[in-house]
Amino acid sequence: MNLYERQQFDFLLFTAVERYVERLIQRNEGAENALARLRSDPQSDTVQLNAFVDAIFQDFLLANSAGACFILQALETQTLPAPEPGKIETMLIAMAKTAFGKLLCQKTDEFLEQETMYRT
Repeated sequence: MNLYERQQFDFLLFTAVERYVERLIQRNEGAENALARLRSDPQSDTVQLNAFVDAIFQDFLLANSAGACFILQALETQTLPAPEPGKIETMLIAMAKTAFGKLLCQKTDEFLEQETMYRT
């Protein structure tokens, strides 16, 4: 991955984490509740990790083969389960969303944990 692409990916990840944390804190009435719910069920009504990843892919125009390859190239060292068989574009997007969602969840968890430590 070229340095400019890495910079763009890092900006994307930072922006996604920032937006997601803000959303979680508001929907869950604080960082502690958000962290607990993120850890217990990332797909619950107040967390909706996959829905957020879908929205980020739409907002940043990544819901296509090229966008998926950009994400997968940045996250090439991650391990994922095998995707469902199907059209290559669909499989690439599904893998990219899974990989990005996994990283987003991890980074959001870290951010919320720091947030709760500093508030107490």
